[in-house]
Amino acid sequence: MERKDLSVVYLWTCHGISPFLGRKLQVLFSQNFVKAVLNENAFLFLTVIRHKAFPWVLSDEHYQMLLQTIKKIIDKQINPFVDKWEEEGQFPAHKIFKTLGQAGFLGVDKPREYGGMGLDFSYSIAVAEELGSIRCGAIPMAVGVQAGMATPALTRFGSEELKKQFLVPTIAGDFVACLGISEVGAGSDVANIKTTAVRKGNEYVINGGKMWTTSGCQADWMCLLANTSEGPHHQNKSLICLPMNLPGIHVAKKIDKLGMRSSDTAQIFFEDVRVPSKNLIGEEGKGFTYQMLQFQEERLWAVASVLTPLQTIIEETIDYTRQRKAFGQSVLHNQAVHFRLAELATEVELLRSLLYRTVALYVEGNDVTKFAAMAKLKAGRLAREVTDSCLQFWGGMGFTSEVLVSRFYRDLRLVSIGGGTDETMLSIICKYMETLPSK
Repeated sequence: MERKDLSVVYLWTCHGISPFLGRKLQVLFSQNFVKAVLNENAFLFLTVIRHKAFPWVLSDEHYQMLLQTIKKIIDKQINPFVDKWEEEGQFPAHKIFKTLGQAGFLGVDKPREYGGMGLDFSYSIAVAEELGSIRCGAIPMAVGVQAGMATPALTRFGSEELKKQFLVPTIAGDFVACLGISEVGAGSDVANIKTTAVRKGNEYVINGGKMWTTSGCQADWMCLLANTSEGPHHQNKSLICLPMNLPGIHVAKKIDKLGMRSSDTAQIFFEDVRVPSKNLIGEEGKGFTYQMLQFQEERLWAVASVLTPLQTIIEETIDYTRQRKAFGQSVLHNQAVHFRLAELATEVELLRSLLYRTVALYVEGNDVTKFAAMAKLKAGRLAREVTDSCLQFWGGMGFTSEVLVSRFYRDLRLVSIGGGTDETMLSIICKYMETLPSK
C-alpha cells in the first residue's frame, strides 16, 4: 500500500461509540468520508483524514527522517548561538537560511521544479512544530516569513519568470525574503495601507513605507502589498516582488523590540522606487485577496510554532519547582502548582488538536478561515497564560534573563498581535458565526 493510501480515522456518534463495539460494520468508502451502517437505523460518520494530512500521527519514515535532520541543525548550528544572537539583536539570516535551504526546509510544501520537496502543507506545520525547539521565538518566526508568509502567493499565482528569479533562490536559502504589509497606520487593518505603486509604462513607481518588517534589514527581496489604483480598498491592491537593492529604498532603522530580539525588524521607506511591471504577482488588483489567502498559512504556522515552546516551558517549570524547596517542601508539592501545570498542559494539547484538525481540512481544500482564526486566537491567549503562570512559579529567577521562561514571556507576547490581533481574530470568527452587528 502506498503512503498516500493510509488513513487516520476519527469517530463521532450522537449515541456514543461504546454501545457499538464488537458489532459488525458495513463500511461504504468515498473520497473523504466513510459512512458506517449499523443495523437498520443507527450510523456513525467517520471522518477520514488521509495519512498525508496527519503525518505526525502515524509512523512515517520520511517524516521521522525530516525531524531528525532538522533537530541536528537546531542542536548543532542554532541553539548553541541563540544567546549570542539575542544579545546582538540579529541572527545571520543568510547563513542559517542557506543551511535550512540545503536541507530542504524552506520549501517543504513547494513544488519540486522550484527546489521544494513537493509535500503538502501538513509537513510544513510539522517542521514549524520542530522549529519550536529553538531556544527563542525570533528565528522560527523569521523562518516562517521565509517559508510560509512571503512565498505562498508567488508560488500559486506568480509567473514562471518570477518564480525562477525569486522563489527558487528563496527556497534554496540564497535569498532572504521579507513581507511588506503593515504600515504605521495600518497593521491588522490591511485594507487601509497607503503605500502606492503607480503604473508608468513598463514600471511601477512605489512611494510610501512599511513597518514591523521581519528580516527587513537583511532581506534581498520583499513581497510588497501596495495600492495600484484608486478603486475600492479590497480591489485596488497588488502584490509585487520588490528587490531590496533598488534606488529609493531606505531601511530607516532596526526597531528595538520587547521580544523576538534576534530577529531584525525594520521600518522601511520607498521614494520613487522603480520596479518592472512584470514583477507583479498574478493579476493587478488581486493583491488583497492573495494576501488573505497567505494569512491562513501564516496563522497556522504561528500556532504550530508555539506548541513546542509552551510544552518546553511547562516541562522546565516542573523540573525547577520539583527541586526548588520552599517552607520545607518542593514548590511542585503544592496543589496550586501541580494542578495549574496540569491545566496548562491540557490546554496545550487541546490547541494542538484544533491545529491538526484545521490543517487536515486545509490540506483537503476546505476554507479554514474561521478555524485558523480560532487557533490563532487561542494560541496567543494561551501563550500569555502559560508563560505568565510558569514565570510566577520560578519566583525571582523568572524575572531574570537567565532562564528560558522569561525569554518566551517576552517573545510569545507577539502571537496575540502579529498576523492579526486577537480582536481581529474575534471579528473574523464572529463574521462566520453571523453575529457581527450590521453597519
